[in-house]
This record gives sequence, C-alpha cells and structure tokens, in this order.
Amino acid sequence: MDFKPLITLLAVVNPLAIVPFFIHYTEGFSARQRRETVITSSFTAFMVIAISALLGLQVLEFFGISLASFQVGGGMLLLVSSLNMLNARPAEAKPATHDLEDGAQKAAMGASIAVVPLTIPLLTGPATISTVVIYAERAKTFWQLSVLVGYGVVIGLATAICFALAEPIARVLGKTGISVMTRLMGLILAALAVEVMAVGLLKLFPALGH
Repeated sequence: MDFKPLITLLAVVNPLAIVPFFIHYTEGFSARQRRETVITSSFTAFMVIAISALLGLQVLEFFGISLASFQVGGGMLLLVSSLNMLNARPAEAKPATHDLEDGAQKAAMGASIAVVPLTIPLLTGPATISTVVIYAERAKTFWQLSVLVGYGVVIGLATAICFALAEPIARVLGKTGISVMTRLMGLILAALAVEVMAVGLLKLFPALGH
C-alpha cells in the first residue's frame, strides 16, 4: 500500500497548525458548540477530499485541462504552501486578524465557522484539492481509489483529534512547538511538491527525460 498520498495530505492539511485558529474562532463557545464544530470540521474535510478524489478528474476533462498541466500547477501551489509553512504559517490562506469577529458574534455563528473558514480554506483549500486530484489520476483500480477516499477518513479523524485536544496541545507544544512542527511538515511538503512538478514536466516535455 502506498502511504505517500496520506503523508502528503497530512503535510498539506496540517491540522496541528490550525489549532491556534480553532481556539481563536471557538472562543466563547459552549462545550456543545465546540464539540459540534469539531464534528462538522472533520466531516467537511473528509467530504472535500472524497469529492476531489471521485469527481476531480471529470472536472478537469470538462474544462479541457490536461493532467500534466494540472500537476505542474498543483505542484507549484504545493511549493508555495510549503514555503508558507516553512515561515510557520498555515499551508492555506488565512484571514486577517482585523477581519475576525469578537467572541459573542462568533458564538452566534454556530457550525458555519466549522465550514468557513476553519475547513475551507484553512484546512482543505486549493493545495489539498490539487493533491487529491493528482493522486486520483494515479489510482488505476477501484481499490486504489477507495484507499485514497479512505485517507480522507484518516485526515478527518486527525482533524477531530487535534481540534478536540486543541487546548491541551496548545499548552504542551506552545507556539514554539507548533511552529517547529509546521516547519518540519513544510520541508517534507516542499520535497513532495518538487516530485509532483517533475512528473508533470516530464509529461509536457518528454525531451527532459533524455
């Protein structure tokens, strides 16, 4: 079994790096609201990965985009994400602090926060979708595609665990620990991004392989 897609997705999604944002957005939430936010975020992350795996290639065909071009573009996006992570920022775009609502307003928003912005784009943004589509193309059998969707379940569970234990994790690791973890995952993601781009470039320009 190839675990490279799972490692890549864990590096891109990186729920540990989103823990401070989860704490911020759920400030003022009751225990029930926080629990519902964890469940909704985890399930939405799984759905994004599953839909990308099952329908991503059809979307590319509809727009007439070659997979090789998508691999190069997706690889570049992964590389940008890895550079952000090496600077100890989440892989996906994050909203500016001055745009965030105060605790009372956030509590009133309920589960919607779990979908936007916690899951989309902080957890599963363009880089995640690109990664899943690229690996979906490599799935030659129904079993391999099922495994990729199954990895979405693993990502959802990892997200649920990180968010459910958000405050203990933040206390134990602290800002420095989370920063180190984010940089380490960024380094791994940078190497994987170069590999994805190399495969796409070889398809677009076969002469590069000689």
